[in-house]
Amino acid sequence: SDDVKVNGSTYDLDMDNNNVYLNAEIRPWGASTNRWAQGLYVAAGAAYLDNDYDLTRNVDATRSFRVNNQDFIAGADGVKINGQMSYKNDIAPYLGFGFAPKINKNWGVFGEVGAYYTGNPTVKLVSSGSAVTTGDQTLEEAVNAEARKIANDDKYKWLPVGKVGVNFFW
Repeated sequence: SDDVKVNGSTYDLDMDNNNVYLNAEIRPWGASTNRWAQGLYVAAGAAYLDNDYDLTRNVDATRSFRVNNQDFIAGADGVKINGQMSYKNDIAPYLGFGFAPKINKNWGVFGEVGAYYTGNPTVKLVSSGSAVTTGDQTLEEAVNAEARKIANDDKYKWLPVGKVGVNFFW
């Protein structure tokens, strides 16, 4: 479980990630006699991303909270905001950079960082419970506006990736 923060609101994020990818490595210094230079590479490829994200926020009764930069006070039964976040791009392009030196003839290690371009997510948030406010938005309007802000936040266009491992060569 992780968190997503938007305009002062923090949602619990439960992730179900299922990714299959195919990458090609380009080694600009592959012909070098230096094994450390040989280990540098650029990776490019694509992935099938089947990722489901559930968003949850629970506010206890009579507690103050913010949604879409507006203050609310939860009613007697509290407030619960549930939602889902998903991406339209099932096939996402990938670009990464890595280092994979050979330690000896048969063994090596690797580390790679990169990102998949997923585009902006589709977000749906629904609130239950009651809340009072002195602001100009109802809780439902504020929740809908917050869903639009998550969906249009450019920081969710890229899915970062980190990989580490061991190589065996035969």
